[in-house]
Amino acid sequence: MQTYIAHYRSPAASDARATGLFEFESDARAGSKGNLRDARLKMLELYGKDAVSWTIDRVERKRATKQVQDGQLELDFRPPKAERKRAKKKEWW
Repeated sequence: MQTYIAHYRSPAASDARATGLFEFESDARAGSKGNLRDARLKMLELYGKDAVSWTIDRVERKRATKQVQDGQLELDFRPPKAERKRAKKKEWW
């Protein structure tokens, strides 16, 4: 299962405004209906009936952290990526 981060927001007319994010796990592909459904279920599980009117703005995949569990940073010995060259625009006349 992949770990995702979902960003949520309450309606503008709500008396208790809320914005934030939470983590959830899903087997569905990022951005799919199944993924959004899993995020919605996790949000309702975490925040209860207060979250019924909230909407999920975006879902992003959680990236791997650079720190290992013992706090030691990992070194990356890969060569730097080559700089991308821009394509030249062709003249239309």
